[in-house]
Amino acid sequence: MKHLLGIEGLSRDEFYLLLDNSREMVEISRRDIKKVPALRGKTVINMFFEASTRTRSSFEIAGKRLSADVVNVSATGSSVTKGETLLDTARTLSAMAPDVLVVRHSASGAPAFLARYLPDTAVVNAGDGLHEHPTQALLDCLTLSEHFSARSQGIEGLRLAIVGDVLHSRVARSNIWAHLLLGNEVRLVGPPTFLPPELKEAFGADSSQCRGRLEVYYDLKSGIAGADVVMCLRLQLERQSQHFVPSLEEYSREYGVSEKLLARYAPNCVVLHPGPVNRGIEVSSEVLDGPRSLVSKQVSNGVAVRMAVLFLLATGKDTGETTIA
Repeated sequence: MKHLLGIEGLSRDEFYLLLDNSREMVEISRRDIKKVPALRGKTVINMFFEASTRTRSSFEIAGKRLSADVVNVSATGSSVTKGETLLDTARTLSAMAPDVLVVRHSASGAPAFLARYLPDTAVVNAGDGLHEHPTQALLDCLTLSEHFSARSQGIEGLRLAIVGDVLHSRVARSNIWAHLLLGNEVRLVGPPTFLPPELKEAFGADSSQCRGRLEVYYDLKSGIAGADVVMCLRLQLERQSQHFVPSLEEYSREYGVSEKLLARYAPNCVVLHPGPVNRGIEVSSEVLDGPRSLVSKQVSNGVAVRMAVLFLLATGKDTGETTIA
């Protein structure tokens, strides 16, 4: 695996390889001294052209826990502000011979574009436009794997309801690909403006690796009924000037996830949210702070997943082939 540009196109073996490596990294994050020499002498550059708290900090912590030299570059602190193109910026950094380039960009396809022109540097997609956010899907699946393994279950054969603004969510897209790959039933739940008909068709073009089923629901109660997992998406407030929903109050009334609703229609479910959360709009505080919520676990697993991705791409080895220490 030279790059990680998306979940789409991964085989089940590749997906499980990344999950298995991530489990190994979870143990390191639980130690008193959370540092190993696995990537000593390697360089990781984080290029973030969009604001980020969780993803950027977890990639930085992941690199440092593996003893890599980590450099952070933001759009405001780079020559992009002087008119330099993304490619020229990346080529400048690549000339310094980094081992891994982690990229977040507002343009869909930006990481894939860079990977095409930087053959000697591994590229990781940390979120590109409305396309994908692969490490988020991996950490979500790792979190679910830990939860369901405690109940002697796996993460295949699940019913997942993704609620909210799927149209604008790269997190949703990566999770859809992941769960279809695992053979799960995926339900997209939200108002028609967030779930246009062509959205479902976009995930049926190449289904050779996808064994799951994708359905669309415009009614919240029907959509979450019997779900094992309810994933709430952030309602992107910056897009509300485009009037995808009449008002935040109406959206919350029709699609806000509450404990009362879950107790009736999905009593055994757990809840995920990629963050940041608009409390009381897409999901209630009672749910977020309650026993169903796996949100804090998602954040902690984000570091382990990103450690696994950096290690695999920088060394070309999985944790089963070498000693991490």
